[in-house]
Amino acid sequence: MKISELSYHDNSEEIFSLISDEPWCIFLDSGYPRIDTGRYDVITGRPSITLETYNKKTCITSDGNKVISEENPFDLVRENLGKKEENLSGLPFAGGALGYFGYDLSRRVENFSGNSKKNIDMPDMAIGIYDWSLIVDHHMKKTWLASFNRFHSTSLIWNDLQKIFSEIKNIKKNNFKIKSKIKSNISKKEYEKAFNSIKEYIRNGDCYQVNFAQHFSAEFEGDTWALYKKLRTHNPAPFSAYMNLPSGNILSSSPERFLKLVGNQVETKPIKGTKHRSVFAYEDKELAASLLNSEKDRAENLMIVDLLRNDISKSCESGTVNVPKLFALETFSTVHHLVSTISGRLDKNKDAIDLIEGCFPGGSITGAPKLRSMEIIDELEPDRRSIYCGSIAYIGFDGNIDSNICIRTLIYCNNKIHFFVGGGIVWDSTVESEYKECFDKASAMFKALEEKSV
Repeated sequence: MKISELSYHDNSEEIFSLISDEPWCIFLDSGYPRIDTGRYDVITGRPSITLETYNKKTCITSDGNKVISEENPFDLVRENLGKKEENLSGLPFAGGALGYFGYDLSRRVENFSGNSKKNIDMPDMAIGIYDWSLIVDHHMKKTWLASFNRFHSTSLIWNDLQKIFSEIKNIKKNNFKIKSKIKSNISKKEYEKAFNSIKEYIRNGDCYQVNFAQHFSAEFEGDTWALYKKLRTHNPAPFSAYMNLPSGNILSSSPERFLKLVGNQVETKPIKGTKHRSVFAYEDKELAASLLNSEKDRAENLMIVDLLRNDISKSCESGTVNVPKLFALETFSTVHHLVSTISGRLDKNKDAIDLIEGCFPGGSITGAPKLRSMEIIDELEPDRRSIYCGSIAYIGFDGNIDSNICIRTLIYCNNKIHFFVGGGIVWDSTVESEYKECFDKASAMFKALEEKSV
């Protein structure tokens, strides 16, 4: 491995701003310093190989050469990752596969087709194979440029990378503008109709829970990086990310981990149960307590815990899957959440790709049982979800994973900004509370979009 220590800065957005206009640059953002529990930020760019999947075809680009494949996209990521490397540095990501697996990739995993329309022209999967990363450790107050040195081109740009990231300077402030009203793809009346359909499916025994979402969009002009900086101010979150891709940009302020794998230790942390926050401390405390004691939210959370125990069991050793934390309260800038933790030990005959594919998409954003819920989602939601409810993930050359569930995520494509907001509907749900919860979850995104850019 190759590692160079650079100067530490407590706000990594200043560092990423140096390369934010480069295609395929990515910022994995822990939310620090606005969240003091955030530890590692990861910045990278200039991938050696890129993989972009549309429907059944994946375009693999390397050294300017393009190959089209119809193989399983997950298998293609494994193939391009190559041989597993030992990581003695202790750093979380020094190179490997990084990008997103969109929710619509689930049509390949679960082998179903539906009627919803694709309104966002982004790949179903966009993954780069990166041979270097800049890692900022906010606990140790250290910054490293690290690489497994897989590709000769990395050595050629190493000195240039050190120079770029050593000269923090004032970056020109770019602006953005929302050029139209932010509109949902369904009216409240249509939401109520879909809600009632889900209740009928639950009554008939098709499912126990369905995550139903609405899609908001608006005309957009300007710099999405400027918008992301607003978003991370209003809604700092531990699994945030910014991605500048040729097809569009991803601005995620996700509070939810999908899968983490370090060595052979697996962890997933589903969120189920949400309560808005109050500016009054006593009322905020009461809201948190009411969430913790809500039978409906605890039951909803438990359904997803059972689903995810089953999902990770596909890739874990028998008898190792357990639930160390059930119904833990986690508080964010605009909402309280109930979060559970499920862990296990990876089977020696499985790898990181097996784990992701076996759990994809995350059960917390589908419902239970998973496949039937996904079929109902596709029937009732007018638009395909694109990246929403997929996952931004890294899979290191060392085989380690960390990943989010793409909620609280803005998508920029073809001069439009898009975001989806939803929630799990169960038998005890009421249409008014579920509809309101959508806007509670979306409040930071509305605020960032409606605030004037400066």
